[in-house]
Amino acid sequence: MRFKKIILGALAFASAFLFAVSAYADRDQGADNSKYQGYTFVAGQSSDKFGISQIGGIYSQTLLDQATYNSQIATGIAQAKRMHSYIWLSDGSDQAQTKRGLDYFLPKIQTPKGSIVAVDYESNATNNKDANTANIMYAMQRIKDAGYTPMLYTYKPFQLSYINLETIASKFGNKFVWIAGYPHSYVTTTPDYSGFPSVNYVAIWQFTNYYGHANGLDGNVDLLGVTNNGYDGTTKTDVDSTKVKTNSTTTAIKQGQTANATPKSNIAVGYTVKVNFSASRWSNGYAIPSWVKGKSYSVQQISGSKVLLAGILSWIDKSNVEILQTAKQANSTNTSISTLPAGVHAQSGYFTPNQRLMVWHGAGTNPTYQYYYAGESIKYVGYIDNWSAGYRYIVYKGASGNWCYVADRHLSPNYMLGYAR
Repeated sequence: MRFKKIILGALAFASAFLFAVSAYADRDQGADNSKYQGYTFVAGQSSDKFGISQIGGIYSQTLLDQATYNSQIATGIAQAKRMHSYIWLSDGSDQAQTKRGLDYFLPKIQTPKGSIVAVDYESNATNNKDANTANIMYAMQRIKDAGYTPMLYTYKPFQLSYINLETIASKFGNKFVWIAGYPHSYVTTTPDYSGFPSVNYVAIWQFTNYYGHANGLDGNVDLLGVTNNGYDGTTKTDVDSTKVKTNSTTTAIKQGQTANATPKSNIAVGYTVKVNFSASRWSNGYAIPSWVKGKSYSVQQISGSKVLLAGILSWIDKSNVEILQTAKQANSTNTSISTLPAGVHAQSGYFTPNQRLMVWHGAGTNPTYQYYYAGESIKYVGYIDNWSAGYRYIVYKGASGNWCYVADRHLSPNYMLGYAR
């Protein structure tokens, strides 16, 4: 998800173009993630071949990290997805600030050399189209000089008003645009080409923000094969065992490949595992709910070939899960619990809501109007009770460095708003 979510209506275009893009119906698909998907990469379906994660953003005079980036790359690689990166660029035409941001973010990229590093430009443009375009081109050239494939993410109305694609194409060729355009707002797993936004130079189309998930996930289709950049091997679904191969390595790649290569027989308490999309039954024979599939959980207990998933306390056969992190890797993503806000009690863990819950900058005060959705994992480091509001709030430090609060329990009557682990 983005910091700002754009929903577009269907956009008409010539029948000849419709015919042309229909040839891409069998192209690779994948999801893109930001902090809203949590610390493990979330795919839309088992057949996904790639993923794109946000490393952070450039906001006027502020640089914001995404604390979820490294582990999303690692766990995406563990699922043998071809992982790529994007940077939120929201500083208009300020090349000096863009330089500062790229000096900060480019050394932190965890995807391989040659992989996509996209500039996400969809907010805070100036009225000077040429100056905006020059700033984007500066960012893309810096990305290219660093050894990555530069791309531009945007959406059509914004591009028409603020960005000159022809100027960018004169320097970066004819397949650099990652475009968003949603023909409808219901759950889908395949592109509806009748709603394709007719923009030149498109290589990736973000065709939905409900990619296999009613609670929201961005789904993309690679029209021209650009997500192969940086990778020289095959990828897998969650039912076979082929590794993803890269042309270079990083810490996150090494962690992902280690998890990928770990036999399921070695699963231990503390590992993070994903429930396979192909899984159908718990160990007791009951059907696995659809909202569980593709989600990640910590292993709480082992019994022979079965593992107990923390939070939902359900037993599942090892053959129906995929290792995303070993215990050591999972523990390495813990957030510091030092200097907690006043009144917050130290307690670390994960919470998975069963409904939409707002993020607050206080315990029921100062709403952000951002949300976590059912099935999304929240890593927290403390909790606080607000009896006047009627809720217990888990607490974590957001990517902006601010403390964030999410209700996880109704205090009276006492009941949970999801599952803790």
